[in-house]
Amino acid sequence: MQELKKKIIFVGGKGGVGKSTSAAAIAWKSAQAGNKTLLISTDPAHNLGDIFNQSIGGKITKVSDYLHALEIDPEIETNNYIKGVKENIKGIVHSGMVEEVHRQLDTAKASPGADEAALFDKLIQIILEEREHFDKLIFDTAPTGHTIRLLSLPELMGVWIEGLLQKRKKTNENYTQLLNDGEPIEDPIYDVLRERQERFSRAREVLLDMKETGFIFVLNPERLPILETKKAIGLLDKYHLNVKTLIVNKVLPENADGEFLLQRKNHEEQYLEMIKETFQKQELIYVPLFSHDITNKSQLEEFSSFY
Repeated sequence: MQELKKKIIFVGGKGGVGKSTSAAAIAWKSAQAGNKTLLISTDPAHNLGDIFNQSIGGKITKVSDYLHALEIDPEIETNNYIKGVKENIKGIVHSGMVEEVHRQLDTAKASPGADEAALFDKLIQIILEEREHFDKLIFDTAPTGHTIRLLSLPELMGVWIEGLLQKRKKTNENYTQLLNDGEPIEDPIYDVLRERQERFSRAREVLLDMKETGFIFVLNPERLPILETKKAIGLLDKYHLNVKTLIVNKVLPENADGEFLLQRKNHEEQYLEMIKETFQKQELIYVPLFSHDITNKSQLEEFSSFY
């Protein structure tokens, strides 16, 4: 599987298709090959701890000699994000207004999109900083819709910040003419925006570098996951993010017996055919349905053998 050779891999898909198990298996295989690997879960319903049968949480935790894992907690990241904004406005906002601004920021924690903005900041930090310390970064991302928004945000935010910078620059030029006899004035907000724009831009370069970054979607041979995966791939294509590999998970094994399972297998055949026809440009990896949940490292080893 070509995508497994890349330094950064995003594993996405509809909820319940086996995305976390697939991401964990990819990370396990990478670590077993001697790559220092970091597995990051951005899904609020974390279950990496269940798969590895150990507590992981919001700090980079050692799972085996070459494998580390991290579960990003949106609430903690949102608090850190708001704290960072408060730090940035120190000395900028009039002292009499600080309390009101802080109150507004604390209210913003509960606003729609606050978690995603904080998560995105953390994602960028990991991509730009942890890639220096690890050979591989594997992201177990939230269900499809969140993933697409996260991956398309650098472009959207870049345009938005560019607009703010232009506005800010214009305002500064006007002030400069009115004050300080034409001397340029310090503008810390401009500097903060400029720095964020540069970080977004660098993250976007990494995401778009197909030699370094790969996108894998997991789906089951069922109608809804097929349709959702097709839609997701189409949306990502618009942002020049190409999904080249699909993991078709929970395929009934050949030796499935009993009348019910045989009927189910016949029904499944039409969906496997639909997958082949729909995703002709993608490499397809088939993983069978196991008779048990994947809850320890030896079972994960067995699961990863299909890649």
